[in-house]
Amino acid sequence: MPTSPPLVEFIGAAFAYGDGPVAVEADLTMEAGGILGLVGPSGAGKTTMLRAVLGQLRPIRGEVRVNGQQVSRRRTRVGYVPQLETVDWNFPITVAETVMLGRIRDSGLLPWTRPRDRLVMQALLERLGIGELAGRHIRALSGGQQQRVFLARALVARPDLLVLDEPTSGVDVRTRQEILRLLTELNAGGIGILLTTHDLNSVAALLPRVACVNRRVIAVGSPDDVFHPDILRTTFGSEMIVFEHGGLLLTADAPTHGPEHDHHGHVHHGPPHLTTPVPTGTVL
Repeated sequence: MPTSPPLVEFIGAAFAYGDGPVAVEADLTMEAGGILGLVGPSGAGKTTMLRAVLGQLRPIRGEVRVNGQQVSRRRTRVGYVPQLETVDWNFPITVAETVMLGRIRDSGLLPWTRPRDRLVMQALLERLGIGELAGRHIRALSGGQQQRVFLARALVARPDLLVLDEPTSGVDVRTRQEILRLLTELNAGGIGILLTTHDLNSVAALLPRVACVNRRVIAVGSPDDVFHPDILRTTFGSEMIVFEHGGLLLTADAPTHGPEHDHHGHVHHGPPHLTTPVPTGTVL
């Protein structure tokens, strides 16, 4: 009986912008129906890898496959949810119009939305708990509502894979938990989830599988497998500690003795800080 190909494959792939140096190299496999989080510092190549999966950036060597096929914008069914910070909230568009942008590839050049598309759109909004907001301007929504709108836009095209760039950035704790719950539910329904995050404690620690990236894939596995001081040191370029609290694996910057220097050479005399917020009540 034939087995399904991996949902995403980076096979000896390397990426660069223009004539610049290699931004990131990757050998990585994500199985069908999986959830994978890419973690690493800014400039590590995480967003570059997402762009490659979306067909926006071709490798200078190697290849990227989705569902066993080389990536093509026309052939791969991949839904994309951008960082909220990158969206122009002054653009005059409603929730319903935003979601229907996700149907452009299937509706072709038709200047109107088809009744069945509107039904699918409304059902998605209801499923995501924002059915009453269809006529609202996206600028008038909360961060959590905006994130749900862009989830609906990605899902309206019925993708096999959902790609999200920092989906919990800039939202409060409650919204972050709601987004993670929604992603878990979508994954249980058969949609693969590939996301980037800088939040090791509140997001990555809750994912079944993470890949540490810093211009190359350093380690892949469960948080228990890859959240080790040596792997995190290689990934983030600084000493970190890993500890367990309440059944969760958490990380923090390692304590230092004497003044602490930042990357500009400035000295900081304050206490060591957590890389991401730790739940209330955590004892360090």
